[in-house]
Amino acid sequence: MTTPEAVVNVGADLLADAVADQATPVTRVDWRPPMTGTEADLATVAADPLRRTANERALVAMLGVTATLVDVAPASEVLGLQRGEFLHAGPPIAWDRASGPLRGGLMAGAALEGLVDDPEDAVALFEAGDSVSLEPCHHRSTVGPMAGVVTPSMWMFVLEDAASGRRTYCSLNEGLGKVLRYGAYGPEVLTRLRWMGDVLGPLLQKAVRATDPVDVTGILTQMLQMGDEAHNRNRAGTLMLLRDLSPAMVTSGMDSADVADGLRFIGGNDHFFLNLAMPACKLALDAARGTEGSTMVVAMARNGTDFGIQTAGTGDEWFTGPAQLADGLFLGSYGPDDANPDIGDSAITETAGIGGFAMATAPAIVRLVGGSVPDALATTRRMHEITLGENPRWTVPVLEFQGTPTGIDVSKVCRTGILPQINTGMAGRLAGVGQVGAGLVTPPAEIFPQALARLAGLARERQDRL
Repeated sequence: MTTPEAVVNVGADLLADAVADQATPVTRVDWRPPMTGTEADLATVAADPLRRTANERALVAMLGVTATLVDVAPASEVLGLQRGEFLHAGPPIAWDRASGPLRGGLMAGAALEGLVDDPEDAVALFEAGDSVSLEPCHHRSTVGPMAGVVTPSMWMFVLEDAASGRRTYCSLNEGLGKVLRYGAYGPEVLTRLRWMGDVLGPLLQKAVRATDPVDVTGILTQMLQMGDEAHNRNRAGTLMLLRDLSPAMVTSGMDSADVADGLRFIGGNDHFFLNLAMPACKLALDAARGTEGSTMVVAMARNGTDFGIQTAGTGDEWFTGPAQLADGLFLGSYGPDDANPDIGDSAITETAGIGGFAMATAPAIVRLVGGSVPDALATTRRMHEITLGENPRWTVPVLEFQGTPTGIDVSKVCRTGILPQINTGMAGRLAGVGQVGAGLVTPPAEIFPQALARLAGLARERQDRL
């Protein structure tokens, strides 16, 4: 029997290891069967004549967007939010299914708006439901980190794509720890929010209106070269924003003590730029919405109970499953039993190809979310297997400036079984606790076959009309 000169091994490494032990060269092919039950839908979508060109158009549309910061204003003005209307992160949900951190954020929001004097009294308000309403941020061209609660008086960043005139929005970042977005509602939370409404928002509005539009997409390009990944590490991005706005803040005419407080708050909050990265990513992804036949994911969002995705080819329909618990590092004495399942719209960053998809640009992130530097590099490489292309503006220096993996493809996720990697903060499962840690998480696997089935159904309907 002739000894083979080389062996190709597909799938499990057991055979490959045995052959390699006999000094025979082995080429290992990382292959796995598709997700169970998706075979027919994968075949239908693969044969859809629209798919290839639709995905190309969706990706080009997304990559063609440049997001600029053009204004800062209250949600009542830019979103038309009325008294008693609340936005939240993730897919739609009612109070009776809301998670602890989402409830805590809503309770804080109700007190902020003067609907109740004590946040604890808001429970009855939301249980009755006749004077309040809940709606996803995404339904108002908005994104919100963690609980994502937006109320009429909150000040919002306003981003615009000059080429199309489309706009997206996000609230101002409060910092870490005991903050509304992590479900805290104590006196210190409300004091900070009121200061942000009375001082920080007006100060930023004057500064933004007095300067040229801030190129948020350009800052994202630079910060990825400087050790940020734009989800859980935004230090360079925050400082570049401060560089662009601080001269106009100083000359705004506002009280010098207020200006100093504003500069100190932004400079001491490394996460401040996150709330610009998120709407920049949404602005880009929304350009791909409504692309018939496209299998590209345009939103991943969590409300602490459900994890939902939307695709370019299925309109505003949500495909949902249970939010998962992150695996990571905890603050102080907190542990896994204290953490709520994944929450927030901030996975829009991963949807756009940064955050967890760009962990190779930010090896220091592993000290916050767990894992190792080789893990971070491997994650970025792995995400290329489930995406449609690369972003030439957002590159990874350590990978020879390869573009970040961009355009999550539902069919590739179902075919490979590889799930998108998200790095995230962890909120306490009980309302009022705040942040308990940070870690890594993936979506529930079942939502991708759901989306694939809908895309296959639409492909069959188009074929039947021919």
